[in-house]
Amino acid sequence: MRSLSVVFLLVFLGVFAAANIYLSRRFSYFFSIEKTKYMYFTFAALSVFMVAGMVVSSVLTGTAGNVMYFLSSVLAGTLLYLLLSVFLTDITHLIFKTIPPKTLGIVALSVTIAVSAFGVWNAFKLRVTEIEIPVKGLQKEIRIIHISDVHVGHLRGESFIRELAELTNAQNPDVVFITGDLFDGKSRLTQESISPLKLIKAPVYFVAGNHDGYAGVKTVKQFLRNLDINILENQVINFGELQIIGLNHMRSDPDTHDIHASNTSSIKETLDSLDFDESKPTVMLHHSPEGIKYASQHGIDLILSGHTHAGQFFPINLITAMMFPYNRGLHSYEGTKIFVSQGAGTVGPPLRVGTRSEIILIKLVPEK
Repeated sequence: MRSLSVVFLLVFLGVFAAANIYLSRRFSYFFSIEKTKYMYFTFAALSVFMVAGMVVSSVLTGTAGNVMYFLSSVLAGTLLYLLLSVFLTDITHLIFKTIPPKTLGIVALSVTIAVSAFGVWNAFKLRVTEIEIPVKGLQKEIRIIHISDVHVGHLRGESFIRELAELTNAQNPDVVFITGDLFDGKSRLTQESISPLKLIKAPVYFVAGNHDGYAGVKTVKQFLRNLDINILENQVINFGELQIIGLNHMRSDPDTHDIHASNTSSIKETLDSLDFDESKPTVMLHHSPEGIKYASQHGIDLILSGHTHAGQFFPINLITAMMFPYNRGLHSYEGTKIFVSQGAGTVGPPLRVGTRSEIILIKLVPEK
């Protein structure tokens, strides 16, 4: 494992260095800069600021840490889009050889700025996604708000939680489910940061995610209990005619390993040990979109998850789509449905390109 980590680090550093050399040479060409060393210095300085900013902000709290994190994380996304934009202009130049180099450079910069600016705006634009899901055995409609991956921290705090609570109330839900990663880490890890959750009028149920563990899951849960929010820890509860199973964040089965999840148990083992009515309309809450095979074996109707962020921005969204069989939205497996939220917040670069920040209004309706 350690040797693989070293290899990964070396490969990453090699790719990182190659990208900086490529950008330096292309911008020297675009803008007729004779001394390429100036470009090497510029991109090296930007890279150092990006990495140092993320490292420093991980230990800083308050405004200084928030600003440092925002600038360095946005820079990370912007440099990625600059690399992609320059590559696309090079492809274009192979086809249309008469385009002046300066024009290519201006186009690359313009596209980068436009896409990055849109990505940041889109990341903080919270929307409601509505979906109707028929459930066998249900007698009347149940309105659910599903919230996941808020990531309270450097970029989101009390004002964002207030917006989220007000938007939730506007949907007039019967019940609210939060499927983990309420906090991003230890930044803004205070009761006040999430205090507006008490404004939510419907009952709220919470299961923890991996980032809640990084923040300190016992602390997070105590904050929520202080707000009279229900914590589910491998438990079964009844909400009217609906049966709710809330699981800790864990691996799918005993033979898999997940560095982000608890390795003391698995979804398979936990569902086998829980006492619940398999004939009743049932919703399972679990942070990551896993375990649908075992949920199906127990007659569970619907799983609500998050974790993936749907990749958050291009081209990462293409990678997560390959990594997770259930990456976003509604899917079905042998009678069990799973809905994967794209998340209300963001992690890493606060950009969303090709995805959206959302809460989900789920209308459970009787199956005809």
